[in-house]
Amino acid sequence: MDSAGVIVAHSVSGPSNPTRVGVEAATREIKKAAELVLQEAGAERDWVVALGAGLAGTGRPEMKQQMQSLLEGVFPGIVVNLFTDLEAALAAAGKEPAIVLVAGTGSAAIGRDAQGQVWRAGGHGPPFGDEGSAYDIGSRAVAKAMKERETQGADSVLGKKILERFGCAAWPELQRRASVQPDQVFPMVFPVVAVAADSGDSTAHEILQEAAHQLAALVKAVANHAGLGGEDVTIAKTGGTMGRSTFYDAQMDEALKRVLPQAKIGELQMSPAEAAARAARD
Repeated sequence: MDSAGVIVAHSVSGPSNPTRVGVEAATREIKKAAELVLQEAGAERDWVVALGAGLAGTGRPEMKQQMQSLLEGVFPGIVVNLFTDLEAALAAAGKEPAIVLVAGTGSAAIGRDAQGQVWRAGGHGPPFGDEGSAYDIGSRAVAKAMKERETQGADSVLGKKILERFGCAAWPELQRRASVQPDQVFPMVFPVVAVAADSGDSTAHEILQEAAHQLAALVKAVANHAGLGGEDVTIAKTGGTMGRSTFYDAQMDEALKRVLPQAKIGELQMSPAEAAARAARD
């Protein structure tokens, strides 16, 4: 983004949640993203005066400080402002009272009232939370498919699709993978469940309906704490599980309407990355 606030380039790199991938890997991916975007913009590193980073996994003060120090080392002479991914998403919702539901690999909700006070729920990561996340949906889908195999003596349609997704002939092979790298297995099952749900699979329907209920409960918790139950509040949905399944999107909207009937359901006003960039010098 230039000094006038005009976006001049975008880039994408790998995961940057230090809690999941480690601080060094996260820092490396942020550096890669910066190098790519500078190259695309035709800009030099020394032109940059500030960096805003909205990173999942930085809610704990010690992790935030560690990432802050590493980024300041990688980007010397540049002001580094570090936010959580939830804070960046809330900033992307605008300045009015709002609740943002983030449902990707993890899950959480964050809200802001008319006085600017902020509340949040969820975002604790597996195994302590992340209900309704892609990780949670994938984990429950695998568990259900394995149970169906045991009780019926054959894999369900959904179970076969999951095994095919990972090129596995049987469940023990997938179990071994998941025990070593669960983040490389369970979230990757979500697209399989999403497609199955849109094809009418009853098991996929059950899993996604429960996920929608759990995510709506996070929004309700934030609304209760913040006193945001009226028609003046907007719920903005974001994250990698949104917009991937017609069935799931409809279930999500229905679940949100049940817990906050008068709220407006919409989207973020800008991307969290843009919001982080705009807040970089604040």
